[in-house]
Amino acid sequence: MIKTYKVMLLPNNKQRTKLFECAGVARWAYNFALATQQENHKNGGKFLSDGELRKRLTELKKQKEYDWLNKYSNNITKQAIKDACQSYKNFFEGRTKFPKFKSKKRSRPSFYVDTAKIKITDTHVKLEKLTTSKKSNKQKLNWIKLAEKSRIPIGDNVKYSNPRITFDGLNWWLSIGVEEVETKNQNYTEGIGIDLGVKDLAVVSTGQKFENINKSSKVKKLEKRLKGLQRKLSKKYELNKIQIEGGEFRYRKTNNIKKLEFLVLKTNRRLKNIRHNYIHQITTSLVKTKPEYVVMENLNTCGMLKNRKLSKAVQEATFHEFKRQMGYKCAWNGIKFILADRFYPSSKTCSRCGAIKDKLSLSERTFICDECGYEIDRDLNASINLKNYGKGVA
Repeated sequence: MIKTYKVMLLPNNKQRTKLFECAGVARWAYNFALATQQENHKNGGKFLSDGELRKRLTELKKQKEYDWLNKYSNNITKQAIKDACQSYKNFFEGRTKFPKFKSKKRSRPSFYVDTAKIKITDTHVKLEKLTTSKKSNKQKLNWIKLAEKSRIPIGDNVKYSNPRITFDGLNWWLSIGVEEVETKNQNYTEGIGIDLGVKDLAVVSTGQKFENINKSSKVKKLEKRLKGLQRKLSKKYELNKIQIEGGEFRYRKTNNIKKLEFLVLKTNRRLKNIRHNYIHQITTSLVKTKPEYVVMENLNTCGMLKNRKLSKAVQEATFHEFKRQMGYKCAWNGIKFILADRFYPSSKTCSRCGAIKDKLSLSERTFICDECGYEIDRDLNASINLKNYGKGVA
């Protein structure tokens, strides 16, 4: 089993500049591979392998115009070309949409680091060729400080896979896979069913309820602040609108606009982190009870977002993130994770007698069975049904 670790980096100004340069090289190589594939396809040629494209790039590096590429690690361009070829192949096999070129403004800066070259200690990570100098004092530039001490496993027996350096708009991050042995628990407790909702984020079949954090005063204050910043930013854009030839309008980015954009990004990130941290706390507490299995609904989130009245609440609840975290944490702890069929009527089925109710509106928060007269909370009833669904599958 490969367990992925994501740790924030704390680079100095020189290192930060070098990281952006490396990400720019990766972006250039990706666009080069994509453009070459498209040109070759127009001329009626067959799909070019990444090996063939790397040979062409090696020839380009010998020219004075592209001599600057030699200052950076070959592994950055090598992996970027591989990624471009894979995305191009995925399109023709019908798995994804046609790959787009990576723009400097819109794409997320990222690049690959070779597993053989990367070195990790408790406090630092060494990247390849951030400096070309071999002097010991200059070599310090290759070592970047980690924000969390002793987070990533180290040692001779530790095997790393697919290390990536990414920038999220605020900070640089290292994400790296580590091969670990799967653990299987022997002392399991009874399986559980989890029903996700807007009123309460999660209701467990044991009767445990987790409130929706978006209704808390902390989140509401941040959302109010975000709205104010966005309104202020919009007004600044209107004030700096310039009309050019042809009647088109362009927006001039002043320093004040850049500052406001940064504050909007920071507030958005703060909200996202609060929501994700809350989900981490819930999922970890549930996994620690060591259930035999965990059952969740396979919700049609895209369909739910079409409801104008509920779309904002559904988006803020981040159901997909809850499911994602629950899935990988169950895998880590040897717990069976089951997704119930999308059309399984968990809310309409009576958890006592099994009778299915024909009509049940969203406003009805209490489930009353027409057959046996059993009365129970709607969400708790759904979670119990999901638990029973798991018994037949597990």
